Amino acid sequence: MGEVFGAVFKGVRLRDWGIAGGLTLLGIVLMTENVQTSAAQVRNAIAEGSMVHAQSSHSLWMIPVFVAAALPVLWWRRSVLAVATVSVLVMAVHDLLFGWVTRCGAGLPLAFVIAFLGALAAQRTTRWFVCGLSVVLTVLVLVVDATTGPSAIVLALPIVCIVFGVGLAARRRTALNRELADREAELRQLRDERAALEVADDRARLSRQLDGLLQERLAGLTTEAESANGLAPAEAKAALESIESGSRQTLDDMREIVGLLRGDDLAIAPTPTVAHLDTLLARLRTSHSQLTVTGDPRALPATVELSAYRIVEHLVTALADAPIVVSVRFEADALEIRVNGRVGEAAALKAAVVRAKERAKLLGGSVDVKVSKGHAGAIAQLPVVG
Repeated sequence: MGEVFGAVFKGVRLRDWGIAGGLTLLGIVLMTENVQTSAAQVRNAIAEGSMVHAQSSHSLWMIPVFVAAALPVLWWRRSVLAVATVSVLVMAVHDLLFGWVTRCGAGLPLAFVIAFLGALAAQRTTRWFVCGLSVVLTVLVLVVDATTGPSAIVLALPIVCIVFGVGLAARRRTALNRELADREAELRQLRDERAALEVADDRARLSRQLDGLLQERLAGLTTEAESANGLAPAEAKAALESIESGSRQTLDDMREIVGLLRGDDLAIAPTPTVAHLDTLLARLRTSHSQLTVTGDPRALPATVELSAYRIVEHLVTALADAPIVVSVRFEADALEIRVNGRVGEAAALKAAVVRAKERAKLLGGSVDVKVSKGHAGAIAQLPVVG
């Protein structure tokens, strides 16, 4: 039973339930009024001019028959042409069985909705077939309508065409938005590929630089050590201190280069640092971005500076075009970064958070993000050693 139910309603979305349910409920209410309206009420309405013809029927069967014309809208995504055809056939049967009753209050919305949904159809031929069927449905609704009469057809048909045109415009806009999203994804992929190539090139350059640095420094230290043979104690001590100082400088340079090689982004002169965050925020589309720095601002290791910049860059570029607040706090043994702003696309923010966490993880840090009522707040902690 569950499998049958799932197959019948497969592909039906919550919005479809709302549309079909609203049209069906509207039809039930209107047909119920037809059933309950007395002959005296009809005569008074005709005398007042609010009706143009006496009702031909008060049968209860007009309710389920009208429901059969409106309910198929639930499956318009499977075949809007089939839905339009069923509605037209059922409305024709409604006219033949019950004659002059009030249908316009529920029948015209049904015709307008089918015209709009038909304009969203994928195939051009299908769209125009559905448009034609919507026109036929409008005529069937009004041709024996006791309230408006067939004269209202002249006014209703242009509205059907306008609604169909609105549907075509909505379809074009949806297609354009989808194309723009695809192009943006392609550009993002090309940007990532280009960045990957630049990273690979810089890694190779830094590797060569590291190799050259080691050979040059080791050769210099070897020369100094050999020249210390036979020197006086004071001169030998000075030579050893020079060797020690050179060795430490070599280790510091190696740490910097190796630290860059471990990161995902390499220094492309100049290396982005915390001091460049104001420039980063200035490049955003919004003019309400704010940067605050507290604590004891100082120069940090290159890997921490670069990682802090990249984390903020990942997060702010994924937020919406709205005020963004970035706070940086220099602590004794850590750098704390807070980013707050309105959420744009959830998928973009999720991807940015993943990249930010990966960046922080390289340094043994962390990134925590909380989203509430359309706003995101991120807190990044980067340890500072030394």
